[in-house]
Amino acid sequence: MEQLIPIVNKLQDAFTQLGVHMQLDLPQIAVVGGQSAGKSSVLENFVGKDFLPRGSGIVTRRPLILQLIHGITEYGEFLHCKGKKFTNFDEIRKEIEDETDRVTGSNKGISNIPINLRVYSPHVLNLTLIDLPGLTKVAIGDQPVDIEQQIKNMIFQFIRKETCLILAVTPANTDLANSDALKLAKEVDPQGVRTIGVITKLDLMDEGTDARDILENKLLPLRRGYIGVVNRSQKDIEGRKDIHQALAAERKFFLSHPSYRHIADRLGTPYLQRVLNQQLTNHIRDTLPGLRDKLQKQMLTLEKEVEEYKHFQPGDTSIKTKAMLQMIQQLQSDFERTIEGSGSALVNTNELSGGAKINRIFHERLRFEIVKMACDEKELRREISFAIRNIHGIRVGLFTPDMAFEAIVKRQIAQLKEPVIKCVDLVVQELSAVVRSCTDKMARYPRLREETERIITTHIREREQRCKEQILLLIDFELAYMNTNHEDFIGFANAQNKSENANKTGARQLGNQVIRKGHMVIQNLGIMKGGSRPYWFVLTSESISWYKDEDEKEKKYMLPLDGLKLRDIEQGFMSRRVTFALFSPDGRNVYKDYKQLELSCETVEEVESWKASFLRAGVYPEKQETQENGDESASEETSTDPQLERQVETIRNLVDSYMKIVTKTTRDMVPKAIMMLIINNTKDFINGELLAHLYASGDQAQMMEESAEAASRREEMLRMYRACRDALRIIGDVSMATVSAPLPPPVKNDWLPSGLDNPRLSPPSPGGPRKPAPTAQGSAGGRGPPPPPASGRPAPAIPNRPGGGAPPLPGGRPGGALPPPLLPSRVTGAVGGAITQQTGANRYIPDSMRNQINQAVGQAAINELSGVFAQRFK
Repeated sequence: MEQLIPIVNKLQDAFTQLGVHMQLDLPQIAVVGGQSAGKSSVLENFVGKDFLPRGSGIVTRRPLILQLIHGITEYGEFLHCKGKKFTNFDEIRKEIEDETDRVTGSNKGISNIPINLRVYSPHVLNLTLIDLPGLTKVAIGDQPVDIEQQIKNMIFQFIRKETCLILAVTPANTDLANSDALKLAKEVDPQGVRTIGVITKLDLMDEGTDARDILENKLLPLRRGYIGVVNRSQKDIEGRKDIHQALAAERKFFLSHPSYRHIADRLGTPYLQRVLNQQLTNHIRDTLPGLRDKLQKQMLTLEKEVEEYKHFQPGDTSIKTKAMLQMIQQLQSDFERTIEGSGSALVNTNELSGGAKINRIFHERLRFEIVKMACDEKELRREISFAIRNIHGIRVGLFTPDMAFEAIVKRQIAQLKEPVIKCVDLVVQELSAVVRSCTDKMARYPRLREETERIITTHIREREQRCKEQILLLIDFELAYMNTNHEDFIGFANAQNKSENANKTGARQLGNQVIRKGHMVIQNLGIMKGGSRPYWFVLTSESISWYKDEDEKEKKYMLPLDGLKLRDIEQGFMSRRVTFALFSPDGRNVYKDYKQLELSCETVEEVESWKASFLRAGVYPEKQETQENGDESASEETSTDPQLERQVETIRNLVDSYMKIVTKTTRDMVPKAIMMLIINNTKDFINGELLAHLYASGDQAQMMEESAEAASRREEMLRMYRACRDALRIIGDVSMATVSAPLPPPVKNDWLPSGLDNPRLSPPSPGGPRKPAPTAQGSAGGRGPPPPPASGRPAPAIPNRPGGGAPPLPGGRPGGALPPPLLPSRVTGAVGGAITQQTGANRYIPDSMRNQINQAVGQAAINELSGVFAQRFK
């Protein structure tokens, strides 16, 4: 068990000296007490040297972590002066003072940054202690007004940990009930499991008083009890009295003091050292399993991150080449997985990205941009009217001119160039984002990452230009020839038949099928009316309904979509949501008293997706009307020529039918062209040509240089990994089968009577533990001593004890066994019995008589024992 404490010191070194900050509550003993309570003297007695700062007021202004290590030579080491050994303990004191002033200043300031000191000596046991500043009530110097609370917080920072033992130092010449140390310890350790009491200055108590009740754990008992010590006085310190002489004087004091000599073997600094060492050892033994579990969890976490660092050597070119090949292969697999999709655990669960986002661009955003471009019915009819009139010229047209159809269709087809080019730009933008995401794993090598991104992006830009040329060529194909013989084209006769009932474009023939479901917020409703909260919306081809939640049990409203249009709403200054609105062009109320219904989503992508869904339902975006030629144009639009209206309607139906064919072809061919010319080509380029371009781009050694951040992170991760590994190895070397001392049972304040019913205990016998003195009431008929054992040495008999019998005569026991020693009671005879009967406690006996009785009792015991041994071994 003695070797467990050095293990904690090794663990502290494994973490502290490597600069690794791990939240591991290592077992320690914190020394707590008020100012001038004798904390520093106790620590100096442990070491056997004067090395702590002395003075009036608050001297300890920073926590001191003191590790005592049993060794052959005697010296000290500071963690902030690594490698420097202090053999002169006056220099240690000076270094503590200088280090304290360096952080706190020289005017009584405090700091919670600890000073780490290790003291090696053949005169110490293995202990780890923390000396904390003593509590003070009044601020002086540079101390803040709340100095008391700051010191308490500093103390609680250490003693609140469940793995910290508390050494509560209290001077004997103060009231124990007012002890600052016990008060603080009781706040964090109400059961007393972690608290050890130390009573100092026993030699400075008033004459006629003693601390016997405290040391016997009768007054304010602690579970681990109290230990008394006698420190050097200020005069002894100033006179440079040797600590070894002071320890000898302490031992003499306890042996000669009538109130303490019966427990002298459980008092003094050496015994305190042994008790603290045993308690700390027990505590460490109990803590090691939990410490091992923490380290193993951290080890498992670190192993995944340092796997690539374990065998890395910055100067090895073969390792760098292998690393570059591995990262290119990883880039290839990541790019393909991101574009093609994957069911692995690496899938993004937060947002659409890669292939999924490109898919939405193909099938939602492209459709939305095309429909938005050609959805203004009024503008289209005006253009058709102008085209028909201009073709007829001065003549009155009897027939519908097909030249008007061709002119309008070409104008509509030419407008498709803008949405398809925008689709290419969106795909390239997303593809560039995918490349940046896939090269994140190259962050360790910034030049390699930069060069890889440059090569791939340059290739994507080249393919982008080629793709745009091909897509524009598709549009030119459509402009080159109007195929009015297409099987899906409506034809002239059918267009005339539909002229009477084709007043609206985009008539819905979907039936009332569900198009989309999802959450949106009604933005223009007040909070009291149910706004600013998400509803579950269900969009069909004829209406949009919203419910309280996804169960669709409590419907809030159903809004028909007939005659409605979409418009964008500017985002508010404080709002982060993207908003659009449903409204009626004729100005009627859409929802209750509201002219428009404002709906919002969290992202632009969601809003665009909802707009595309509304397009499928026949709800088109608003388009700003522009009037040309002023009032003349307005008057021309309102022409009431029935023949012209029929011709406009016929051309409108023909244009609508043919544009459906063109847009259908465009929506089908544009994604295919983008997929072939950009995405698949880029994938093939990364798989087949990227590595060659990297080798041809420059020096691979420079390209594979680590960044300063990556090198620092690698070193930090390796340090943490090695620290955990070493700590686990250290703990693994310990045999946990070692038996430790059991924890004392809980103490109760009422288990032992107080006052006159509490007689003092008699002094211990030389051959056994103390036994309680008998009371006068038991003299008539008490139980006898326990029977002797069947074998071995018989138990000693106690003379003058009720039922104990007279001392045996020499040789009276058969077999020649050694007769038991005779133990006299504290007070014998009738006088003692009478006194005990009258008072119930010997505190009413005068001091002079008590001293005489004690001397007589001691002399009688010596005489009896001498006589017995002389007769037995003569």
